Amino acid sequence: MSIKLSKDFTIVVAGQAGQGIESVASVLAHILKKQGYHTYVAKDVMSRVRGGMNSIMVRVSNERNDAYREKIDLFVPLDPRAYAHYDKRFTAKTIFMGVDDPANATRSHARVAKKRDVIAINFLQIAHDVGNRLFANTIAAGAILGLLGTDPDVGTHYLRSFFRRKGEDIVEKNIIAFEKGFTIGAHAAFQEGIEVTLTPKNDVEDYIFLSGAEAIGFGALAGGCNFISSYPMSPATGILTFLAQNGKECGVLVEQATDEIGAINMTLGASFAGARGIVTTSGGGFDLMTESISLSAITETPIVVHIAQRPGPATGLPTRTAQEDLALARHGGHGEFARAIFTPGTPDQMFDLMAHALEIADKYQVPVFILTDQLMMDSLYCVPQASLSQREVTHYIDETDETYRRYLLTDDGISPRGIPGFGRGLVHADSDEHTEDGRITEDMEYLRKEMVEKRLFKRKEHLTSCALAPDISGNKKGSTLIICWGSNKGVVEEAVDLTKNADLKVAHFTQAYPLHPSVAEMLGDAHKVIVVENNATGQFADILEVETGEVVHERLGKWNGEPFSVEELVSSLK
Repeated sequence: MSIKLSKDFTIVVAGQAGQGIESVASVLAHILKKQGYHTYVAKDVMSRVRGGMNSIMVRVSNERNDAYREKIDLFVPLDPRAYAHYDKRFTAKTIFMGVDDPANATRSHARVAKKRDVIAINFLQIAHDVGNRLFANTIAAGAILGLLGTDPDVGTHYLRSFFRRKGEDIVEKNIIAFEKGFTIGAHAAFQEGIEVTLTPKNDVEDYIFLSGAEAIGFGALAGGCNFISSYPMSPATGILTFLAQNGKECGVLVEQATDEIGAINMTLGASFAGARGIVTTSGGGFDLMTESISLSAITETPIVVHIAQRPGPATGLPTRTAQEDLALARHGGHGEFARAIFTPGTPDQMFDLMAHALEIADKYQVPVFILTDQLMMDSLYCVPQASLSQREVTHYIDETDETYRRYLLTDDGISPRGIPGFGRGLVHADSDEHTEDGRITEDMEYLRKEMVEKRLFKRKEHLTSCALAPDISGNKKGSTLIICWGSNKGVVEEAVDLTKNADLKVAHFTQAYPLHPSVAEMLGDAHKVIVVENNATGQFADILEVETGEVVHERLGKWNGEPFSVEELVSSLK
């Protein structure tokens, strides 16, 4: 065969949990980035500690493409059963390199092998020859990089740095393993006529790799977060881990609570005392927190809640992705009050919007939500360092005097926020309806009405007026409007570009509630409105129709736990 790979290509490494596919992908991604290629890594993981079939996609390209692709250009199975599991993603041009054991071959594997010879490499046997089966992953990474015609010196230099802490013997054996794999891969490329024509970009080498969890964590630090209390729940746990690892150095108090109710109440207590606090969870954990969201609202205590979405109901698919908790964030908590919901779609936006969410919560004394999902949290992105700059943090806390009233009725609806011990005034909070100085009241003729209107005024006058406008791409004058939010940004924009349809306009929403004032007119001007989201009912489409009075003509949903791929969206939009 003779194959040319150009513009961008997708590598998928597959095997059972515990076989080390993450190690292979991580080494690949870092070495390819150092050689000037844009790299994006996404995981497809079953909810098992061991066993099951997992894979990691490494997408390499000339330009930044942070979107999930269905087709596989190079498939590297560490277990022969992987052939059957990923059969639907193979094309006539897929290259197969890895284990090829006829005794374990499935019917699907046999069919694939008839289409194209498998470049058979027994990674484990080579690793045994080097000295330990643990070197199999380094051999696999070397074989892939050799097949792609990369510079081996860049790989060995990276491995020296990566394994330095483990001692010189481990470093040298990994380099021997890498070089053996690289030689095999390069020879296979020559034999099979495989040629890669990607052009490296000089600026990419200085980019940094960030997972979605790390991007959110850095955004929290940039926004002045100094307290987090959470109960571990995938896929949100990465933020708690990140801040625990960096908290002492950055001045963040980290507390792993015994449950979700304790977590949010601890964070509210810290906020009442003047901290900038966040809590991170997933949909099932947030269910338990909703009563305390109402507590945040009536006591006007700022809090930021990060919800990393996964499919429900109940435990659902805990290691898969979804956009099913938007309605929960919109309506969670009893009573009527103001809130804001942010929905980033890139690591840059995750960083910016987490910092922004902390600012909005503090400034307007409201609960604020930031929604991501499993795909975003667990993916690895190549990001310019310049996009992660420190923000100036403004504190909205007043020193109190003897006349201080925590819930003073003001013209702008924002009461002065005092904290205990800062000034001579008494800071009194109450979860019951209250007077201006925080005492329980049942004055239904005046105070109850005024306090409800004060809390809702924040939405009408502040949160709406400062709402973020959607990002517009495609043909800005197109009559067909494709709307998406959160992680679907990259895949929708790329799919629209590939359709070559000049009538398509894309609007990506980084704020799902309240909507920017321009949204109603934008929908009204469109001949057709299509909303793309990873749920079955069209939760954002519901918000758009209720809030604007306009009609969504088509709801394009996906709810099986997998992300949209570029190919399926191209097919749907065509």
